[in-house]
Amino acid sequence: MGGRGALIERSPRPHGRDRHRGESMAHTSTREPKQDRSRATRQALLEATIDALAELGWAATTVGVVAARAGVSRGATQHHFPTREDLIFAALDHMFDARIEEARRDGADLPPGEDRTYAVVQRLFDRCAGPLFKAALQVWTAAASDAELRARILPVEERFGRLTHAAAVEQLRADDSDTATHRLVQATLDLARGLGLADVMTDDSRRRNEIARAWAAHLDAVLVRTSAAGAPNHTGDDSAQ
Repeated sequence: MGGRGALIERSPRPHGRDRHRGESMAHTSTREPKQDRSRATRQALLEATIDALAELGWAATTVGVVAARAGVSRGATQHHFPTREDLIFAALDHMFDARIEEARRDGADLPPGEDRTYAVVQRLFDRCAGPLFKAALQVWTAAASDAELRARILPVEERFGRLTHAAAVEQLRADDSDTATHRLVQATLDLARGLGLADVMTDDSRRRNEIARAWAAHLDAVLVRTSAAGAPNHTGDDSAQ
C-alpha cells in the first residue's frame, strides 16, 4: 500500500490550451459588462440630448447640460462624443431611428372601418405634438441658418418623409397609385406637422382632436370612393417634401 500521499487525489494541472481558454472566458465575462455599460451610457446620453433639445432648445443643449441630465461625468461624455457636434449628430441619427420606430408602432392595434382612419390620423397628429417632433423642430430651426447642419439634415428628413408616407399609406390601406389619394395622404402628414407647430406655445390638444375627427371623416370618404372606383397610375412623387 502506498503512503498517505497516495490516498490524496491530486487535480491534474490544466494544459496550456485549457488554461488559456479559462483565462479567455474570464476576460470575456469582464469585457461584456463593460460593453453593456458603455452602450447604456451612450444610450442615456443620446436620449438626454433629445430631451434637452425638446425642452431647452438648440443653443442650450450643451455637452455639460446633456451630461448632467444623463447622470454621466463630462469626461465620460467626451469619451463617447469628443465634441458637441459629435454628440448632436449622433443624437440626430438616434432621433431619426426613434421617429421611424414611433411611426411603425402607430400601425399596431388599429380598429377596422372608419374608426381605423380616425385612429391613424389621431396618432399622426399626437406624434407631431410629442417630444421627438419638438426636438426635430429645434434642429430644423438651427439648420435654417447653418449650411453645414442643413446639408446633414436634409437627406435624413427626405428619407424620413418617404418612410413616414409609406407607413401612413400602409396603415390607411390607401391606394397610393392614385394621384389624388397620394397627395391627400401627404396633406395629412403636412397638417399633422402644422398642428404640431401650433402646440409648441400652448396646449392645442382640444382643437387638434376636433380637427382630427373632421379630417379623418373626409379622408375616409375619399379612400372608400377611390377603392370602389379603382385608380389610375400615380405619376408624381412629392412624399419626400
